[in-house]
Amino acid sequence: TVSQIERLQQAGCEIVRVAVPDLEASKALPRIKERISIPLVADIHFDHRLALASIDAGVDKLRLNPGNITDPKKITQVVQAAKEAGIPIRVGANSGSLAKEFLDSDGHASAEGMIESALREVRLLEDLNFTEIVISLKGTDVPMTIAAYREIVQEVDYPLHIGITEAGTPWGGTIKSAVGLGILLAEGLGDTLRVSLTGDPVEEVRVAYEILRSLGLRERGITYRVCPTCGRTEIDLLTIAQSVQQELTDVMEALTVALMGCVVNGLGEARDADIGLVGGRGNGTIYVAGEATYHAVPEERLAKEIVRVVRGYLKEKGS
Repeated sequence: TVSQIERLQQAGCEIVRVAVPDLEASKALPRIKERISIPLVADIHFDHRLALASIDAGVDKLRLNPGNITDPKKITQVVQAAKEAGIPIRVGANSGSLAKEFLDSDGHASAEGMIESALREVRLLEDLNFTEIVISLKGTDVPMTIAAYREIVQEVDYPLHIGITEAGTPWGGTIKSAVGLGILLAEGLGDTLRVSLTGDPVEEVRVAYEILRSLGLRERGITYRVCPTCGRTEIDLLTIAQSVQQELTDVMEALTVALMGCVVNGLGEARDADIGLVGGRGNGTIYVAGEATYHAVPEERLAKEIVRVVRGYLKEKGS
């Protein structure tokens, strides 16, 4: 678990959530906590003892579903412990696990049902004088999820954790997440976010960061501008771009790299980037800080040369 968290953090993860399905898992939390440097959230369902054990272990936040911890006394114990520890609790709704009473007349999830379900959990905590609350309203349907977040801010003023849940495999899930989260973030909605993809969670973080970068909300790592290629392109730009991106995944400094196939848009993009490539006939010119610095670099050397130039540029900039 620590190894995976370290990989996530390297990709840009700023808060990490771990499932705590049993007491054995809760006993591992202190050892995990002492070996990581980002906030740790415990994901709790059904058993309030796991929440109490997680708080004792020093987690920074609870993801709690009061809907499946139904005993008021148990909820009170958890809230009191969280209050004493000074940590927030995330509550909310997921379109796939709404109670029947919150489904519409056809038995389906809706934005209104998600809001109603989330607000019931919020009121439970507020009745216990607990207001360190984060709300999540994740649905698999993008328009429904957007509607739910837009409407709940008319009701309460708590931080929002946003996401499109069960978005799918990396290709389709990335598109769904980008559309849904992009709209919400552009409207100023969302305080934390999670991209939900089937596969390596590192890809979730990379996608999330790309969404944030595209809206100017984060500057971290390389922003690539790569032309779509057309009949004017006379180098294998796709292979070059893929190789460059693969070799530079470890770069955390904010940087813009333009990889362009010809001079039509290439000159402007290359001059505007920190590092730029303008393709020619079987070769390319590499720009550094707007200046054409390396001319007629053979196509087979372009990827390695761009990587070398980027690393040299960052080293010089850091010194």
